Amino acid sequence: MTSGKINVTVENIFPLIKKFLYSDHEIFLRELISNATDATLKLKHLTTIGETAVEYGSPIIEVKIDKEGKKLHIIDQGLGMTREEVEKYINQVAFSGAEEFLEKYKDSAKDSGIIGHFGLGFYSAFMVASKVEIITKSYKDEPAAHWTCDGSPEYTLEASDKQDRGTEIILHIAEDSLEFLEESKINELLVKYNKFMPVAIKFGTRTEGEGDDQVEVDNIINNPNPAWTKQPSELTDEDYKNFYHELYPMQFEEPLFNIHLNVDYPFNLTGILYFPKLSADLQMQKDKIQLYQNQVFVTDNVEGIVPEFLTMLKGVIDSPDIPLNVSRSYLQSDGNVKKIANYITRKVADKLKSLFTENRADFEAKWNDIKIVLEYGMLSEPKFFEKAGAFVLYPTVDGKYFTLEELKEATKDKQTDKNGNLVVLYASNKDAQHSYIAAAKDKGYEVILMDSPIVSHLIQKLESENEKLTFARVDADHVNNLIKKDDNPISKLSEEETTSLKEVLETVVPKEKYTVQMEALDSTDEPFVITQPEFMRRMKEMSASGGGGMFGMGNFPEMYNLIVNTNSEFATSLLSNTDTAKRDSNIKQALDLAKLSQGLLKGEELTAFVKRNFSQM
Repeated sequence: MTSGKINVTVENIFPLIKKFLYSDHEIFLRELISNATDATLKLKHLTTIGETAVEYGSPIIEVKIDKEGKKLHIIDQGLGMTREEVEKYINQVAFSGAEEFLEKYKDSAKDSGIIGHFGLGFYSAFMVASKVEIITKSYKDEPAAHWTCDGSPEYTLEASDKQDRGTEIILHIAEDSLEFLEESKINELLVKYNKFMPVAIKFGTRTEGEGDDQVEVDNIINNPNPAWTKQPSELTDEDYKNFYHELYPMQFEEPLFNIHLNVDYPFNLTGILYFPKLSADLQMQKDKIQLYQNQVFVTDNVEGIVPEFLTMLKGVIDSPDIPLNVSRSYLQSDGNVKKIANYITRKVADKLKSLFTENRADFEAKWNDIKIVLEYGMLSEPKFFEKAGAFVLYPTVDGKYFTLEELKEATKDKQTDKNGNLVVLYASNKDAQHSYIAAAKDKGYEVILMDSPIVSHLIQKLESENEKLTFARVDADHVNNLIKKDDNPISKLSEEETTSLKEVLETVVPKEKYTVQMEALDSTDEPFVITQPEFMRRMKEMSASGGGGMFGMGNFPEMYNLIVNTNSEFATSLLSNTDTAKRDSNIKQALDLAKLSQGLLKGEELTAFVKRNFSQM
């Protein structure tokens, strides 16, 4: 048996790094500026702890385009490298200087903001460059070095006459990447990836002032101290709003409120989430939260880190502990990710509870703009559901707002069915269900408004979590069980007359679509009322909104109940009408009127109804 060590040579790995390591070539600029930022922050840390006596000053990172020479320059004023360090960090692929630095100074460098981890970022330059040069001078006052490589395993390393501390990277842009010599393209990438880097980044100059007072000043494209890096106590409401517009310059509406995230155990995470005004279109809202790692933009696809229901919010999350792959493009499976998602869920719930408690009137005023997120969260996150009872609201059609416990208390004495269940009546469309709402209110019932696209799923969840509680839409058959009380009128028709009338109705009313039910209601109530079986309607709605697969059924039949008020003058007149044709015509007319009130009279039926009424006039 023989054993040995696999030898991965530069000849083998270089083409992989160059072509396949990074999924998007444009991130070379992010990686090189991240390296420059590390070099600067390392120097800052060393001066802070007294490791070196050099003057830190106010260093910047400069990006310059030499279009004629087809070169792109990235220049920093950080700690630079000696010749030996170039050999160590540049020529040994995947030896990360940031990792070594953090290990050496792990006790004091914990919060230094150093970015690099993989030691491969520099080589992303070869995705767009045919040749790369490094001109660097160390803070240690040793001779400067000049490294050159054309993308092959061969390189040159010689002395340089560079006098000032820091590193200059020169990219000789390849013919297939000349777009990276355009100012607009570089500016776009700097704003996208480096807008909040912790070291000032200069890209050209700009003119300030007017007339003779005009001056050329450095064009600093980033904000090194964004709001999320500060403590909440340092920020005003205006600061939060200004940062929102800095993140989203084309967003003109103000956010409703914000949640400042700040945790250092068991992981590091900072950020600010904003609740914008939301539409009912869930899909349109996503991918608005930006993920950063030590102020370096990573992605706006935060799936897995942010609970799904919160991806409809806007804002920033920054964590050095988020596990990314080598190219920082994809989230890696890691226990911290679940912890971060749980923390964010808890923090959002706590903030919502405090907003509700501190200013309930303001919270109620914003309810319609935030409810879709909260209702979605109740369905998708058990931990959020547990806390939601303290602040989720159920508005009535009259504009009153209840929590669920308040609603139970307000209705317990008058909205109980024959099985002892508390029945919560709700409307999904105030206009379409107006007559049913009016009838319920006449009897003293509260009717809440639940009009979100996920209402069927939500009430199913609420019923499963609350014993002896049931929801019934105000036009549903369950309402009959609620309305039939001991003090309701006794039918004017005898049992025999009621049976006869039902038989007459069933010869005219289509059996395949309607179930005739005889009910003794108030004489002032409408003679015919159409309701839909609550269970069937709810299953149909859930199927239409994507839940049908759970029940193995995709299509539900259109079935309705025709409630006939046996105390109405119209119902009693039907029995005494000996003109069969006239009687049947009246039944059809009453049925059409009931269908019209439910929005069920359409197409040919509606046309025929209108013509029939005109002819009768």
